[in-house]
Amino acid sequence: MSTRIASRGATGPMPALVRKRRLATALAVALLLPGLALAQTAKEAELEARVAELEKMVQQLVQQQQSQAPAAAAVAPAPAPAAASTTPTIQSTPILTAGNPGSRFSYGGFIKLDAMVTDTSDGQIADGNSGRLFYVPSTIPVAANGAEPDTDPYADFHAQFSRFWLGADYETDDGDKLKAYIEADFFGGGTNALAGNETSTNTYAVTLRHAYVSWNNWLAGQTWSNFQDTAALPDTVDFLGVTDGTIFVRQAQLRYTNGPWSLSIENPQTLVTAYQGTSRYNSGDNVMPDVTGRWVTKGDWGHLSLAGMLRQFKDGDETAGGGAVSVGGKFNLGASNDLRYMVNAGSGIGRYMAFGMGTDVVQDIDGDIDPLDGYSGFVAWRHVFNDKLRGNLMYSAAHFDNDVDLTGYGVTERSQSIRANLIYSPFPKLDVGAELTYGQRSLEDDREGDLKRIHTTVKYSF
Repeated sequence: MSTRIASRGATGPMPALVRKRRLATALAVALLLPGLALAQTAKEAELEARVAELEKMVQQLVQQQQSQAPAAAAVAPAPAPAAASTTPTIQSTPILTAGNPGSRFSYGGFIKLDAMVTDTSDGQIADGNSGRLFYVPSTIPVAANGAEPDTDPYADFHAQFSRFWLGADYETDDGDKLKAYIEADFFGGGTNALAGNETSTNTYAVTLRHAYVSWNNWLAGQTWSNFQDTAALPDTVDFLGVTDGTIFVRQAQLRYTNGPWSLSIENPQTLVTAYQGTSRYNSGDNVMPDVTGRWVTKGDWGHLSLAGMLRQFKDGDETAGGGAVSVGGKFNLGASNDLRYMVNAGSGIGRYMAFGMGTDVVQDIDGDIDPLDGYSGFVAWRHVFNDKLRGNLMYSAAHFDNDVDLTGYGVTERSQSIRANLIYSPFPKLDVGAELTYGQRSLEDDREGDLKRIHTTVKYSF
C-alpha cells in the first residue's frame, strides 16, 4: 500500500536507484513471509542466510550505482568550443567608424626632449627664434663692422619636436590600395601671453607636417617635396643638422610614381630680395606650379637619387624662369659604416635650400626680377660601434652667387657647419644622444659670425 501511494505521489519518472532499492526490499519481504509462516522450522537458518546474501547484493548494487554516477558526469562530452571572435579585444566597435569596412588604423610618433647650450660670437640669437631650437644658419648673428659684442653662452630646453601620426589603409577586392596619413608636431608657437612662452606653461600649438591620401601610384596632399631625398638625411641629434647643404621643403602637391620614377606638380611660391637688399618677402603671385621629377635606384650597396625641377617666378607683373638639380644617396661600407651625401645646384633654388637662407630672385632698379644662382651639399659618415651605440661625423655647406649690384653687400654669401655626435640606445626605440656643432655664416661684405653648440636629446619612439 505505502509503495503504491508513494508512486502515485511522484511528480516525475522514478529514479533508477530508487526503483532498484524498492525491488530489493520487495524481494526480501517475499522471501521473509514463508520464513514467518514456518517459524522455528529447520529451514529458518537457511532463509536468514539467503536474506543476508540478498541484502549484501543490494548494498553492492547501490554502491556501484553511486560510483558510476560521477564518472559518467566526468566523461560527458564537453561542449563544442565557440568560434574565434574577429572583434578586437580592446574595442567593441571599429575605430574607423566612417571608413571603409576592413580599413586598418595605425598610430605612432615619438617624444623628444632637446636641451642645448649655445655660444654665438656676434650676439645672441633672439629668444623665441627657431634658431634657438635647432640649427638654422641664416639666424647666426653677424655684427656690424667694428662692433665687438660680448656674448655669454645661453641654454634652451624644449620638447616641441615631439610628434604623432595617424594612418588608415584600405585595399579593395580588386587590389586597389588606398592610404590616408596625417602627422603633426608642436613647433607652432603660442597664441597668447600664457601660451607658448617659458614663463609658466610652455604650451605650444599643434603644427601640421603631413596630410595626404594616396591611391595606388597617385598621391595628393602635403608631404615632402619630390625634389627632396629624405632617405639620404644623416642620423643627427639636431632636428636636421646638415641644414646648409640640404634640400628641405614640405608642401601641397600632386604626385605620380611608377617604379623608380616619380613626377609632381607642387605649390609655387617666390622668395624675393628687394633691390639693394633693403628687405626680403614672399610673393604668392605664381600661376604655374613647380614641376619636379625624380629617379631612384636601390641595392644592397645603398641607393642613388637624381632629381630635377622647373620653376616659374612671379612678382606682380614680372616673371622669370629657373631650374635646379639634386643628387643624393647612401653608400654602404660594410655592415657597420655608410656614407650619406647630397649635392644641389640651380638658378632660383633659394627657397628649397638651407631653410631659405638665400632667395629665389632679386629685384633690379626697374622692378624686374632675376633668378639667383646657388649650390650646396653635405657628406656624412655613420659608424655603428655595436647594437646600442652609433656615431656620425658631418660637413655641410651652401653658397650663393649674389649680384651685389642688385642685392647689396648685406646678404648672406655662404654658410658651413661641421658636427659630430654619439647616440646610445639602452633599449629598443630609446635614444640618448649628444652632438657638438660648429657653424659659420658669411656676408658679401666679408663679415662673419659663428655658432658653437652642445646639443643633447632623449627620444622615445612608439
